[in-house]
Amino acid sequence: MARIASNNKVAQKVQNPRFPGNNLPTSPGKRMVNHELIDKSEDSGSSDGEEFDGTVQADFEFFDPKPSDFHGVKILLQTYLDDKQWDLSGFVDVILGQPTVGTVIKIENDDDDGIYSIVTALNLGRYKDLACMADLKEFLLKACRQKDVFSKLSLFLGDQTKDVGLLVSQRVVNLPPQLLPPLYDALFDEVSWATEDEPTKELRSSFFFKFYLVISKIYKHKNADKQNGPSDDQTIVYIKAEDEIFYELSSWSFSFPLHTQLVRTDELKDHRLTGLVMAIDASKIPVFRQKLHSLIDQ
Repeated sequence: MARIASNNKVAQKVQNPRFPGNNLPTSPGKRMVNHELIDKSEDSGSSDGEEFDGTVQADFEFFDPKPSDFHGVKILLQTYLDDKQWDLSGFVDVILGQPTVGTVIKIENDDDDGIYSIVTALNLGRYKDLACMADLKEFLLKACRQKDVFSKLSLFLGDQTKDVGLLVSQRVVNLPPQLLPPLYDALFDEVSWATEDEPTKELRSSFFFKFYLVISKIYKHKNADKQNGPSDDQTIVYIKAEDEIFYELSSWSFSFPLHTQLVRTDELKDHRLTGLVMAIDASKIPVFRQKLHSLIDQ
């Protein structure tokens, strides 16, 4: 859907003087750069008879989540917990009710006001009594079949819950990778600012995350767990580039089969869409940010 060169955060975010200077765009005005959208629809012919190459110009912008984003965010999160019937609407309400930490990506002047990405971090302890979080907890505990990891997951969802940030990151599959470094930089900067700027001590404390929990998806080779299966570099295909870094830095992780399956290419015909849960110590986030920049800048 998109192919861009982007540089920034805070297009409509607050003008916070703490925002690092090297994350600001070089050009004045709105924080965005020329982007190309690839139109893959079948009906993309030119009405005036001129040849149309399927590429149009568009500008992406970063916004605080707001109530009117409900349907767009809900669409992105439809398969967040596979095909489980759960309080997804309540989960979206939690995300949109936390505008100081979190970002949605839209296209400038888009009449449909579509959402192309949502990124946020939610304190599991703060929202533990909500039905959506109870559903999420039940889903994860049922999905984890590794005994050594199950005990660690149970701690995350129990005694340690107030220290855990659920890092929610969903987007259209082919969102331009150049957006990722400023997107994640902004998220973790906002978390840091929230520990000082939130109006109450309780809210400030809720953003002192010691750990992050990431729920994502990968493609895993169908013979990955067999003795004569494929080599390590053929076992996993990461849908999101940053997940490979998260996995490398994770303290523990587990994967599980999914009922929901996406359309696969010939290259992925021997792979299955698989759930992946990762725990990352918050002290590793600066390394993650550096590695993400290096990966995308290559």
